[in-house]
Amino acid sequence: MAQPLESPEPVEVEETPLPYGRHFIDEADVAAVVAALRSEFLAHGPRVGQFESAFAAATESAAAAACSSGTAALHLAFAALDLQPGDICVVPAITFLASATAARFCGAEVVFSDVDPASGLITAETLGEALARAGGKARCVVPVHLGGRICAMDEIAEVARGAGLSIVEDACHALGGRDAAGRPVGACAHADAAAFSLHPVKTIAAGEGGMVTSPDPARAQRMRALANHAVTKDPDRITDPELSLDGAGQLNPWSYEQVELGFNYRMSELSGALGMSQLAKLERFVRRRRELSLLYDLALEPLGPWVRPAQAGAPGQRISPHLHQVLIDFERLGTDRATVMRRLVERRIGTQVHYIPVYRQPYFAQRHGRMRLEGAEAFYSQVLALPLFPTMRNQDVERVTGALAEALGL
Repeated sequence: MAQPLESPEPVEVEETPLPYGRHFIDEADVAAVVAALRSEFLAHGPRVGQFESAFAAATESAAAAACSSGTAALHLAFAALDLQPGDICVVPAITFLASATAARFCGAEVVFSDVDPASGLITAETLGEALARAGGKARCVVPVHLGGRICAMDEIAEVARGAGLSIVEDACHALGGRDAAGRPVGACAHADAAAFSLHPVKTIAAGEGGMVTSPDPARAQRMRALANHAVTKDPDRITDPELSLDGAGQLNPWSYEQVELGFNYRMSELSGALGMSQLAKLERFVRRRRELSLLYDLALEPLGPWVRPAQAGAPGQRISPHLHQVLIDFERLGTDRATVMRRLVERRIGTQVHYIPVYRQPYFAQRHGRMRLEGAEAFYSQVLALPLFPTMRNQDVERVTGALAEALGL
């Protein structure tokens, strides 16, 4: 039996709302953004480049490219790998829409992989089964580190590379995590790129924003160009001297060339400034999220076997929890998830479901027909994300778990 949590903070009479996620902004963040507002640049300037360098250092990657969102990060990664119509991208069924839709932006089709029903993660086994359904046309796989839990990349990469696949890690939930070998998520030990989200509820916030890390600096540079309409002012890349160069071979002051189809995915200086300031607090945020997750695990032990934590991925990892996901046997308890969530809202506690299997979304169901993957359905039917953010107090964990027990009739 778990021991009661101990918290030195006084219990407030009026309970504050606890959403499932919340950003944290301090005076250093405010000052960083104000400095950017007072600077010469508001759009794409030096702060974005500094943030890219700092992010690459934090993830121990060769290079990083900033952009406007996690979705943009995935799209840039696929585009830089030349994913195109006729190709197939394997995507786990339990993920946010962007993991799949970003591949569709490139014209590629999607084959959904099943997941481990206890973790929600793609595995080498479920990847192999999806590749069989792909009929030899798969070009890429997107392992998703759901909730911060890290996929078994060694095993997945062995299957993927054996089939000639590129690997793009969807690391939007996992900034600050480390695998069993101590490598940061984003170092791309087994991947061609890793995509991150800097949305307000993620580990660090940039207002809105994304980042892609890569083991190949040239590919990262291409992603930076793609994020800015794929235009260049580099004289070495100019293809039409008559258009762009003067008589001495110098670039005309007004000239630029679009070298391929690109996008407007630039990160602003405001987001770059906020992201840099937040990145300085990354270890503090990760440490607090890990502490809260551990407290949840202890406090929820008395609710077993009806409530159990979503299982970790590969053993030995040091995760950076974006979500605290639990699996609840609603059927055995004689209730349903919507009722439980509404009961918690009455106690000013927000929860969320991550995620509906993507193949059940109308867009993909219309393209591929109705399907069912048993691991994904099992995970989806029981998963619930509880509040988790760095400014939560220890006693908030007790409040949530107590309310959950009451909502479940335990």
